[in-house]
Amino acid sequence: MTKFRHRVFTGTHLERMEQIMREVCADFECEPAEFNGESNHAHPLVNFPPKVALSRLVNSLKGVSSRRLRTEFPELARHYYRANKLWSGSYFAGSVGGAAISVLRQYIEQQNRPVRAG
Repeated sequence: MTKFRHRVFTGTHLERMEQIMREVCADFECEPAEFNGESNHAHPLVNFPPKVALSRLVNSLKGVSSRRLRTEFPELARHYYRANKLWSGSYFAGSVGGAAISVLRQYIEQQNRPVRAG
């Protein structure tokens, strides 16, 4: 979720964010299974091995995406003027070991709400 729940992402931002998060996942030897987002948060579904610390993965996903998005899209600066952060410090992670990947993908796809064009 973005800092202060600001609605900052357009479709273009979300497409680039997905690319960035896929690169981060590759660095961690993780498999990005699905990605979707809205104007103020993202829904990545990631398969990761037990050797990967979830907190490190999330911190990298947020940190790298924040740095790159702010560099590539300077207009985002107006949304994080108070704290100089794009993301809030919180995140949700759930274990879905028994669920079929098709069910999880469907859930994430349904989270998408229209985002303003950009």
